[in-house]
Amino acid sequence: MTVKRLKSKGGFTIVEVMITAVILLVAVLGSSGYRYYAALDARKAAMQAAASRVGLILCESWHGVGGIATYDPVAHLGTNMTISAMTGFDGSGFKEADFTLLGGYQVVANDVTYAAVLSWKDINAGLRALSVVVIWPVQDGNVDAQDASQKTYELTTYTAI
Repeated sequence: MTVKRLKSKGGFTIVEVMITAVILLVAVLGSSGYRYYAALDARKAAMQAAASRVGLILCESWHGVGGIATYDPVAHLGTNMTISAMTGFDGSGFKEADFTLLGGYQVVANDVTYAAVLSWKDINAGLRALSVVVIWPVQDGNVDAQDASQKTYELTTYTAI
């Protein structure tokens, strides 16, 4: 008696299917990771851009009133942006050692709370340096102006007094 063997039709083996599934899984995980980190980096960039705009607004507003030592951004900008003075703030970690602290302020922009530290120094007779440091949160969305490890943006301008 002769046994005839049936010829296989052109299908896939289980090994080929498993290798294809692993390759697709790696590709899907890679593209998901890319999308996650791209969105995270875009959020960080938006926060940094907003911090630089806050710093520029504060610096230019202070420069616009002649760099006076009694400048109050709450009084000057309070109607145009959400800004308030921070209580119990010494600013020691965010100003140059020889600058005089004007104050610390909380500014809300794009639903993120930023801290701003304003300080000044008389360079020589008739010239004053104005410094604005903006601090924004890294992780949890809460800014702590006493924590010097957070992200900062510093802007300095000079004005005639």
